[in-house]
Amino acid sequence: MDLYKELETAKKAALEAGAAILGIYKESFEIKYKEDDSPLTIADEEANNIIMNILKSAFPQYAILSEEAKDDPARRESDWCWIVDPLDGTKEFIKGNGEFTVNIALTYRQKPVLGVIYIPVKEEFYYAIKNQGAYFEKNNNSQRIYVSDRVENIRAACSRSHSSEKLVKLLTESGVKEFIYAGSALKGCMIAKGEAEIYYRYGLTCEWDTAAIHCIVEEAGGIFRQMDDSEMLYNREDTVNRKGFYILNRIENKIQLIDNRELKTDK
Repeated sequence: MDLYKELETAKKAALEAGAAILGIYKESFEIKYKEDDSPLTIADEEANNIIMNILKSAFPQYAILSEEAKDDPARRESDWCWIVDPLDGTKEFIKGNGEFTVNIALTYRQKPVLGVIYIPVKEEFYYAIKNQGAYFEKNNNSQRIYVSDRVENIRAACSRSHSSEKLVKLLTESGVKEFIYAGSALKGCMIAKGEAEIYYRYGLTCEWDTAAIHCIVEEAGGIFRQMDDSEMLYNREDTVNRKGFYILNRIENKIQLIDNRELKTDK
């Protein structure tokens, strides 16, 4: 699948959005709250405007679903749909810990075929195109990345702001001894780069939280599935990922933890 132009456009959009975010980072800014009580800042809005303008200009025929833009139901009629999180990890952005990302994915007939994740404070890219591998880029140098081959002494990635004591307890009881905490899409990046082996998320997320890392993890040789083991599809009418999901480096590391209903409200 030749998506080189799409990849370069997505990287350009992420880079420019990241620059705008850093221009606001650690400055005094207003924090608003959306209907679901999640925070919103001017950085989210400015990054969204930059990305939307770049993507629409380069590919006017593609639909776009963005966390910070009004949803257009007509997007579901398109085979191609960009899925965008202009600032993934707004809580981390507000805390000033640097663990936030810009996420841009492209889906074709509801499946992710391109993923770009940019980490503004480190000026690092993770990206992938379907069937072409996953890559890490810093200082204009790219290297192909792969999940680790560990099936013993596995490391669990955990959410910085949405961690669950119950989930950590269950993983510990299952034999996991090392936990690595990170914000936003960084947890999936760690697994794609071989720095962790598993990540379980029972709480609710949305399409823009997972689409980019879904492609990157799979192209790095990993496994991304919903908690019921089914494939996650995108460009849906309901954009909430209600089943939760898990990311693994190897199927041997899958852990049966608990009925999803008992942890689905984890924050």
